[in-house]
Amino acid sequence: MTALPLAGVGVLVTRPACQSADLISAIRDAGGSVVSFPVFEIQSRDPSILQQEQALLPAPDIAIFVSSNAVRFGLDFLPAHGVQIAAIGPATRAAVEAAGRQVDICPSGGYDSEHLLQEPALLHARGKTVRIVRADSGRELLASTLRNRGARVDYLSVYRRLPRRVSDSELDELERSWRAGAIDYVTMMSVASLDCFLSIVPDWCRNALPATPLVTPSARVIQTASQKIPGSRTILAPGPQADDMVRAIIAQK
Repeated sequence: MTALPLAGVGVLVTRPACQSADLISAIRDAGGSVVSFPVFEIQSRDPSILQQEQALLPAPDIAIFVSSNAVRFGLDFLPAHGVQIAAIGPATRAAVEAAGRQVDICPSGGYDSEHLLQEPALLHARGKTVRIVRADSGRELLASTLRNRGARVDYLSVYRRLPRRVSDSELDELERSWRAGAIDYVTMMSVASLDCFLSIVPDWCRNALPATPLVTPSARVIQTASQKIPGSRTILAPGPQADDMVRAIIAQK
């Protein structure tokens, strides 16, 4: 019998627990083992407060969803008609479509703000009202670029990313697993996740990062890792989907 491609390979998954199931399943289906260590918790904001906030905003011509969580917590606050929906990437698009809405704007290649901003509807946004649905913080590139193009831009912040409270025993277990050789790759989806991870893990784990390949779909994560983890080994996945991440690991074996 042919061995599965990730047989004997351990992967650290740092995504929030509510978002990690697909990646964990894909790793295990390929024969790998998973150490789950979410760095963030996702918390929705009070719907009644969101209802009040969105009622004060002008009706959008374009609503941009920057993540599947933005869709999960914010799609219900969007008018049913008369608005174009933009999704930053395939996972966000899938979340919109699973909720029964149509995506009008999505990058054909890439899955970040830079690629989304190259779509014709956003290149020619002068005079449009754009609503960005997101967490309570994030990059300002979308808003600043669209304002420079002559659009009115408002935010609707529908959820919070909170650093997860990690017990001493969980940190000890992470270090023990890593020391025992149970972690061959670390997956990291965003710069915010990397920063949070570096701030909470034990010194031994931080020191082990240069020898442990970091797998990410984000060029910005690779750039940040090169600055904050001297000598780091990074692997750029072709996309943020679970299969993309797993293929990137398999290709490096």
